[in-house]
Amino acid sequence: MTTSETITADAAGTWKLGDLPVHRIGLGAMRLTGSAAFHLGTPSDRDRSIAVLRRAVELGVNHLDTAAFYFSALRSANELVNTALAPYPDDLVIVTKVGPHRTYTGEWGTPARPDELRGHVEENLRQLGRDHLDVVNLRRMSQDSIAEHFGALAELREAGLIRHLGVSNVEPRHLAEAWAIAPVVCVQNRYALDAPRSPATDDLLRICGDLGIAFVPYYAVAGEGGEHGATGAHDEEVRAVARAHGVSPVQVRIAWTLHQGPHVLAIPGTGDPDHLADNVAAGALRLTDEERARLGGTRDRVR
Repeated sequence: MTTSETITADAAGTWKLGDLPVHRIGLGAMRLTGSAAFHLGTPSDRDRSIAVLRRAVELGVNHLDTAAFYFSALRSANELVNTALAPYPDDLVIVTKVGPHRTYTGEWGTPARPDELRGHVEENLRQLGRDHLDVVNLRRMSQDSIAEHFGALAELREAGLIRHLGVSNVEPRHLAEAWAIAPVVCVQNRYALDAPRSPATDDLLRICGDLGIAFVPYYAVAGEGGEHGATGAHDEEVRAVARAHGVSPVQVRIAWTLHQGPHVLAIPGTGDPDHLADNVAAGALRLTDEERARLGGTRDRVR
């Protein structure tokens, strides 16, 4: 494998979010704000986070995942994105999400009602300095049906504030609800090599492939670490594959994610420029059928 610094995001291939082509390896902005997500760690070095964003674009990353509720005590992911990248490159696709709400203290507030989603969209527009959002994901919280919430976003799409819509943290029935209201271009669900198998999410992965919808796992690298950051606990099978390729276990996890289907995108987050280059380089890692089977066995053992 060539060095990380010479590999760009196009090595992972491309997919389309609606009519917007993106490289299958992108960047999640959550970790740009601190050592852990939200208010759980210490705020990041602002200049370093800005440097990560600019380096990502230099490496060909054109799919950026962010949200207004990605903030720490001193940092806002959207503000960092705006400062680092505006005026935005023509091919950059910024994906955000709405639904969850955090108060000014950083604590989680009551999720948005359908009539409050316009305010969430406008907050992202203001922070990003844009007049429309490329893709907005409705993040399902605890509601049994997402029809009313998704319908409110579909109205904002018709009004020109949103170009494309997606859903997050859903089951197949929720995707069906949304699909009946307006086109869905992506599904974001928790999905990782070491995550317990979820029949609903496995079904979603297949359904998205059948419908041509992007499946975008979150915490694919963080694993059980979740919002606290990348896990350091890698199964021996992961380490063995990493040694065979001369790469890190994290790169194997990203490559495994991309190997789940041509419609699967990866959005690993980091605030470290070196980790960024390694993450992008994972898009060039090709796993053999035997290696994929070994790693699949690892997942089968997770309960």
